[in-house]
Amino acid sequence: MKKLSIAVLCLCLIILPITVNAAVGDSVASCTSVASGATLDVQPSGSIEWVIHNIWFEYDVELQRYDGTNTAVIKQFTGGDWQNFFPAIHVTNGNRIRVKNLHGSLAKVICYDGVVTK
Repeated sequence: MKKLSIAVLCLCLIILPITVNAAVGDSVASCTSVASGATLDVQPSGSIEWVIHNIWFEYDVELQRYDGTNTAVIKQFTGGDWQNFFPAIHVTNGNRIRVKNLHGSLAKVICYDGVVTK
């Protein structure tokens, strides 16, 4: 078995929100760089549920509701500088928010925060 380097472990902890032993009322937040054309799923694990209060991003992204099969576009944000969206949207492991980087060549930073509700 190969050992995981500390750098890789630290990178995983920065990118992936920690929800193990999260109690109702605890905050959840993440900030990561998303490659051109890629998506970031705002999605808790298992049976945990969140309410997402804020999503921050650089321009040229699309917010989607995604259930693992179907995608519904909530809104596209193009042009400008840093923007934020205050959705107060409930997310579960099966029904989540997806943020897609629409920029043709650049990675974009996308952040979110919310609260554990279940």
